[in-house]
Amino acid sequence: MGKVRVAAFGISVDGFGAGPDQSLENPLGVGFPEVMSWFFPTRTFRKMVTGEPGGETGVDDSMAVKSFENVGAWVMGRNMFGPIRGPWPDENWKGWWGDEPVYHCQVFVLTHHARPTLRMKGGTDFHFVTGGIQEALERAKQAAGNRDVRIGGGTSTIRQYLQARAIDELHLAQRPVFMGRGEHLFAGLDLTALGYQCTDQIVGERATHLMVRRSQVVSPDIS
Repeated sequence: MGKVRVAAFGISVDGFGAGPDQSLENPLGVGFPEVMSWFFPTRTFRKMVTGEPGGETGVDDSMAVKSFENVGAWVMGRNMFGPIRGPWPDENWKGWWGDEPVYHCQVFVLTHHARPTLRMKGGTDFHFVTGGIQEALERAKQAAGNRDVRIGGGTSTIRQYLQARAIDELHLAQRPVFMGRGEHLFAGLDLTALGYQCTDQIVGERATHLMVRRSQVVSPDIS
């Protein structure tokens, strides 16, 4: 059986996982691209997102490559899918990633507002789940089979799955940047009580990669 994991999730040194005031012009929130600047120079980013050759191939790139390995399905919050809030005005918005998103598998988007499945080039299907985090995870596990389910964010989505003790491991890419405001990843969470511990740290060119794992004696609770 595959794992439920978070991978290559950028975090500031003061614990923020997204910047404030997300919008079409600032999809990561104001100021947060600086936190993600470890990823942008890598060969993985250039190949998968921009389609350009070249890019760096050091530790940061190696961690980026690993983040996509063995992923059979994704779960993401609606904020990660796009900036639109409330009922869908139409079906024109198809995500940030163009006609062929980088996922190439089944993606389950948490939302309060129903929308038909969106099928994109390259094998990415976006399913819009209105039944909450448990339904989304169960459907993602079924779609993934023996491979992993990657919880892609945003910050609120990861917090909910951490609170439910449903995430097996997290790879956090921490940049030495203070945000001061935005969405704090650990707000209201006692990770020690939830059974999580930091088991490794790997220093890259622009980020420190923190590996956090859940104790196997703590059972998930997403009821």
